Amino acid sequence: MSKARIHVGLEIGTTKTVMVVAEVKPDGSVKILGLGETRSAGARKGEIVDYPQVRACVKAALLEAEDISDVDINSVFLAVTGPHIEGVNNRGTYRLPEGEPEIRREHVEEVKEIASDIAIPSDHVYLHSLIRNYIVDGQPHATMPVGLLGKTLDAEFHIVHGVRTRIQNSIKCVREIPLDVDDVVFAPIASAQIALTRKRKEAGALVMDIGGGTTDYVLYVDGAILASGCIPVGGDHVTNDIHLVTHIPLSKAEQVKKTEGDASGDPAKSAGVVKIPDEAGFPEVEIKRQILNDVIRMRLQETLELVKSRLPSGSLERVGTGVFLTGGSSLMKGLGELACDVFGLPVYRPERPDVSGVHAYFKDPQYSTALGLIRYAQILDEERPHGSGLGKVGGFLRSLWPFGG
Repeated sequence: MSKARIHVGLEIGTTKTVMVVAEVKPDGSVKILGLGETRSAGARKGEIVDYPQVRACVKAALLEAEDISDVDINSVFLAVTGPHIEGVNNRGTYRLPEGEPEIRREHVEEVKEIASDIAIPSDHVYLHSLIRNYIVDGQPHATMPVGLLGKTLDAEFHIVHGVRTRIQNSIKCVREIPLDVDDVVFAPIASAQIALTRKRKEAGALVMDIGGGTTDYVLYVDGAILASGCIPVGGDHVTNDIHLVTHIPLSKAEQVKKTEGDASGDPAKSAGVVKIPDEAGFPEVEIKRQILNDVIRMRLQETLELVKSRLPSGSLERVGTGVFLTGGSSLMKGLGELACDVFGLPVYRPERPDVSGVHAYFKDPQYSTALGLIRYAQILDEERPHGSGLGKVGGFLRSLWPFGG
């Protein structure tokens, strides 16, 4: 990049709506200029269920972000999620024409087209088509093999797709603010840009972003995405379970979950009782700590096992780094120990992002997706002159929003 650029990331989550404004400088450093945040209303499990409420939340986040950053925001990178979004792998094969043994750029484009052409449901649309690697006559190549000699060229892609109308609803909401959408990004792919360095991607790592209504995941092996997806379960489900078992109000259940609960399964942390005062003047409620922790652990273990079941067979054996937990619900006490038990791998929380400005916000992993959108935009800027390694195949955004304007 020859000059500084302003990028804005927007995440419409189940529990919060966040808009982050950042300046990406020519030397690659990132300065956070401002952040707007409001409690989400009208979103459930990462999807819009009450359109006017969600639009009001986005507008509130925009006004706060503009006020703090002193920037007139015109466009955003938009994170989307939901259990309707799927990630699949596909391989395409192209045999070079007789008498043309040298691989040219048009051969690469041809095999990319073949590998990206998969059958998806008629009501779905492509979000991402991400190259995993190239193979020339059976030999893998991490970079574009233009100039090499061979007879057969293969390309492996990770393709992400989801229900067209659900994604369009998010785009429509943003455009009515009105803001343009620079790109639409599957949320865990954004989170991974903050959680993982290039070396960690090469070594292999699993990122899980556990929010209020969903658990998003993305698995990197040999530097490329092998699996991604969304489980429609998050921290709100834990809160609801506590409410159902103990009969305390949801607000109290949320508070007790955060301050008293532990998911590790350590017997020493399940002794005694938790006393919950009642502000209305009624007698305080006592809950056995063992019951509280069992409820928390059972729901979170089920969630982690669901993610594990979605991963390709044998893929965890290829993870050389470990599991990275992000999202607001990843702060649950004892979750690291539980995840270590389920996956049999070291568990980490991402290090504090290397950004300047109002970076105190980003000590909290619940902002990984929003900040990851900035990193995603930065990578596109860096790679755009050479063809985007992260971005969509041309026309994907137009296919999401073909109405013009």
